[in-house]
Amino acid sequence: MNKRVLFSITAVLVVALPLAYGAATQTLSNDPVHHEQDGDEPSKDDREAAGILQFAADQGDAGAQVDLGIVYAQGRGVPNDDREAARLFKLAAGQGNPVAQYNLGVFYDEGRGGLQQDDREAARLFKLAADQGYASAQVNLGHFYSEGAGGLPNDRREAARLYRLAAEQGDATAQYNLGLYYDQGRGGLQKDDREAVRLYKLAADQGYASAQVNLASFYDEGLGGLQKNEREAARLVELAADQGDATAQYNLGLFYSVGHGGLPKDEREAARLYKLAADQGDASAQLSLGNFYDDGLGGLQKDAREAARLFKLAAEQGNPAAQFNLGLFYRQGHGGLQQDDREAARLYRLAADQGSVSAQVSLGHFYAEGIGGLLKDDGEAARLFKLAAEQGNPTAQQNLGLFYEEGRGGLEKNEQEAARLYKLANEQRSLLEKMSRLAMQSARLAIEIASRF
Repeated sequence: MNKRVLFSITAVLVVALPLAYGAATQTLSNDPVHHEQDGDEPSKDDREAAGILQFAADQGDAGAQVDLGIVYAQGRGVPNDDREAARLFKLAAGQGNPVAQYNLGVFYDEGRGGLQQDDREAARLFKLAADQGYASAQVNLGHFYSEGAGGLPNDRREAARLYRLAAEQGDATAQYNLGLYYDQGRGGLQKDDREAVRLYKLAADQGYASAQVNLASFYDEGLGGLQKNEREAARLVELAADQGDATAQYNLGLFYSVGHGGLPKDEREAARLYKLAADQGDASAQLSLGNFYDDGLGGLQKDAREAARLFKLAAEQGNPAAQFNLGLFYRQGHGGLQQDDREAARLYRLAADQGSVSAQVSLGHFYAEGIGGLLKDDGEAARLFKLAAEQGNPTAQQNLGLFYEEGRGGLEKNEQEAARLYKLANEQRSLLEKMSRLAMQSARLAIEIASRF
């Protein structure tokens, strides 16, 4: 049986906040933002370019004012000075320059350049630039509508319209966001995997990491009209991971942990990638790295305290598996945590409410026994066991069978139903044991083959 690799898919809309250059002058290139380090000497070319821009800006040239503002924001050829950048963007924005309106909107959105953070003013400026067809402003304004920010109503249909306008101009962020809308059926758009793939491809071809991650998931599953191609999925994930994308780093770590997509099984590399993603706050990576520390995998020394710390970080972000694991640590007094059934119950409830089968079983047991400060409640225990049993959990099936056999939890005594559930539980356990044996045999075979070379 092929093991299915679960992906974490990027599902957060991206705002195109980086500063943009004006079109009136071509003195400076669209290089990434660069702040000079202490002791760095600006190059002669940078100083000369800044001087030329200063002359044009003083004459009221809006494009020059925009580009000189960028120079001050980056500290290229001049000292870094966000206040001067803001002043110059204001001058150019006052002349109706859409790039300046966008950049000034960014400054208000971030509270930069001595400006007080002001979402409403940012939205007003993004709208001015968007109405002139400026793609980055259309993306940001679309994001504001999608979140109901900046005093704007929550209007995903308007967000979709704006993303489409920017996507048609080739903006990678807009292509990704619109692809996500088709992927999820948002903004009044009918769910359309093929259109999502088309848009993700356009953005991925421009090196957009989040699009590469999502496109990889489509290749891995063979969705959106794509032929299943695990190697292409691995290639795309690697491209995004090389850009520092946390979701991609986690997914690539998952590939290495099981030997997927043509990659060798390499738990050390998986651990390295999980750590990179976990350090950026990725909850799935924190969970996986915590599991590695708890089991001493990937070349890591067994460290239950570090596992507990990582589970806590992921649990605080709402990750249900981490909530369950942390609850289990409190239940056992593991990882340097003081034994605390009440905290375990609280965490099990959080995870169970998100559909965690293990948490539903454990919380059901707490209700059945009156543990963790919970009043004994067989009815609630039966409800939780039923939820988990329907998802194929053998422990829940066994417990629910016992409830039917004894007529507990408001269930009518039913020995036939109890026998059926016991049979299901035994079959499920046998299947799990068989899969475990096959996995062990595969591991031994891999070692045996490797030893021949």
